[in-house]
Parts: sequence; structure tokens; C-alpha cells
Amino acid sequence: MLTLKLLREQSELVIERLKIKNFDAKNIVAKILDIDNSRREIKSELDNCLAELNSISKQIGILFKEGKVEEANKAKEKTGTLKTKSKELGEQLAKLETEMQELVVQLPNLPHQSVPSGKSDEDNEKVKEGGAIPNLSQKLPHWDLAKKYDLIDFELGNKITGAGFPVYKGKGARLQRALISYFLDRATENGYNEVIPPLVVNEASGFGTGQLPDKEGQMYHVGVDNLYLIPTAEVPVTNIFRDVILNADDFPVKQVAYTPCFRREAGSYGKDVRGLNRLHQFDKVEIVQVRHPEDSYKALDEMVAYVESLVQSLGLPYRILRLCGGDLSFTSALTYDFEVYSAAQEKWLEVSSVSNFVDYQANRLKLRFKEKGEKKTKPAHTLNGSALALPRIVAALLENNQTENGIKIPEVLHKYTGFTVIN
Repeated sequence: MLTLKLLREQSELVIERLKIKNFDAKNIVAKILDIDNSRREIKSELDNCLAELNSISKQIGILFKEGKVEEANKAKEKTGTLKTKSKELGEQLAKLETEMQELVVQLPNLPHQSVPSGKSDEDNEKVKEGGAIPNLSQKLPHWDLAKKYDLIDFELGNKITGAGFPVYKGKGARLQRALISYFLDRATENGYNEVIPPLVVNEASGFGTGQLPDKEGQMYHVGVDNLYLIPTAEVPVTNIFRDVILNADDFPVKQVAYTPCFRREAGSYGKDVRGLNRLHQFDKVEIVQVRHPEDSYKALDEMVAYVESLVQSLGLPYRILRLCGGDLSFTSALTYDFEVYSAAQEKWLEVSSVSNFVDYQANRLKLRFKEKGEKKTKPAHTLNGSALALPRIVAALLENNQTENGIKIPEVLHKYTGFTVIN
């Protein structure tokens, strides 16, 4: 979240920058600053009250020792009044701090200076494109290919659970497992430490990475235990560092995790959500970094290059987009999306988002670090990226590699699948 210091000292900058995200912050910022002024006045009054109470309390014992009983009793009466007043002031202060916190968390992260203006994904900026779109002799969409080769059963998943929960079968299941293993191996080769986190998180974890309260309606909630199924491994992995103080020597912190992901809001009905295009449950390998503030944008570039290398290794045509303000997430300062081309559907499919949150998540997480030789702590920077999300990767692989004699498997996956073609 944004800091009070930033809001006090650069309120106009905050308001102007958030306009890039199409967010009108003027009224919220004004309310926060009004509450903060009242809070600071009450805090000053409370501090004076407690100081006076402490001073008088010390005098009471001395007065009794000196035999000044009447003065001591008057002092005791005064302390009673001060205690009542300090309690009332404390309650007022706590109420104001709660009100202010509820407003502060409504403010999104400030977008980076390079974020283009815009209201929707149509305004995103293409920064790079690569790979060749295949010229297919047949163009069956992946849901027809999945049925033809008995790879994925969407109807069976609908029977067991509901729409958006497919059942992977045979070579379809092995392809899924192969991609997960390949992505994890590539990440560990590139210095990421593999972790297996829980698939459910508490409210504090959801708040720490910004899913709560912003995306509460998109998450599956386990009401009895007040836990949430994770929408992405970003949530549990980043929360490993909640309430942690790192040393500057600990950087860079690089973590990778494979998890299923669960999202209630999987999209609208129609052709754009058919098959694997949008799911309520899907597999994803996620990379997370915690970096020194001076290095976070360099790390973002490194992560973008890494994800690009994965897509290239699979032989998929792709493009990289810099998200405009209107398409940027609540918590992100700068995000690059990766899309691969689906040759049968003749459309681009998003397969990865790589984001720098700067200190926004760290402030919520209380994730800090110390420079060598210093006692004062500073907020670290957090980043994450999909490396990669599997459903649309599988869709593009099946469609783009289809032939009349079967579906060819990219060479980098051969040792993981145990087969080179699906037929």
C-alpha cells in the first residue's frame, strides 16, 4: 500500500499518477489527510496526557513519604482523571487509525512512468513480437483435438465439479505433467529455489499481496475456516516473507512454485471462454523475487527475458505487451503480458504476466531489509511472473503443432513426455 509519508508530502503527485489507472483518488486522499491531521492532534494530546500522568504518579510516593497526605490524595484524584482522559483519547485514536487504514488500502499502487494511458487491453503497447505463425493444413481447435485424441474431457469435469474444471487423461495428463516439470527445471537452473506452498491461505496472506479486499469476489472462500483457495502461487510464496526483516546480503531472493490455481470469476460465456481458454482451476508455475529497491526494474527485465526464453523454447509465436493504466492490476507498478498465437482459433492468448510491485506489497506485508551497518529498516521490492500458466500454453501447443498424422511435441519436452507425437 501507499505510505502516509508519500500521501502527506506528495498528495498531488499521487492523485495525478493514479489518473493513469483511471482511478480518481482526490476525495480519498483528502479524507485520509483530514483523518491524519485529527489523528496527529489526538496523538499529541494523548502523549502529553500520559507524560503528565507519569510525572504525577512519581510525585505521589514522594508526597506520602514527606507526610504531605492531602497533596498526595489530590494528586491521586488527578491521576484518575488523567487515566480516564487517556483511555478516551486512546479509543479515539484507535478509531481514527482504523478509518484511515480502511481508506489507504483503497488506493492502488502508483504506475511506473513508462505505463501508457488507456482504458482497456486494446490500449496496451506491443513492445516485441517473435516466432512464426504456422500455416496449417487443418485447423481443429484444441477442444476438438482433445476429444479426437482423448486428451482432455471437459464434460467429465463438468459432471464431477462443474464448468471450468477439466479432466486431463492419458497423453494429455502426461503433457501437463511434462510442462510443469520442464518449467520447474528451467527455473531452478536459473537460480530459483523451488518451494511447495499451501493451496489455501488466511486473510492476512490475502491482504499482504493485495488480493484482499480488492479481489475477494474472485477467490474461493472456505467459510467454516475462513480460508481462501489460492488464485496464484504468488500469494503463499510472497507471504513466506511477511513480517520478515532481510539483510541486504540476502538479495536476490528468487523462489519458484508449481500449484493449481483457483479463480471463481473465470470470465463470461461464449467462444472466448471455450475449452482451456478460461478455467476455474488451472496449473501454473510461478516465479517470485524479492529485491533491493535499486535493482527491482533490472530484475523485471531479467524476468521478462526469462519468460520469453521459455516461450521461444516451445516454438510458439508470441508477443510482449506493456499494459496500459486501465489494464494494470491494483497492486502493480509495471506489468508485461505475454501472449501466444493460437493458430486454429486465430487469436492471441495470454499465458503470462510479469510484474513489479515495488514497495506496495512489502508495505502491506511488513517485509523489510537492513543495509549493512545500518539499524534502520527499509521496505524491499517484490516481483512475480507466470512461468508459465499451462492451459493456454497447452491449447496453443495442440493447435499449432497439429498435422494430419498427429500432434508433434516440442523437442524440449521429449524427455519429459516420453513420446514425440500424439496420435
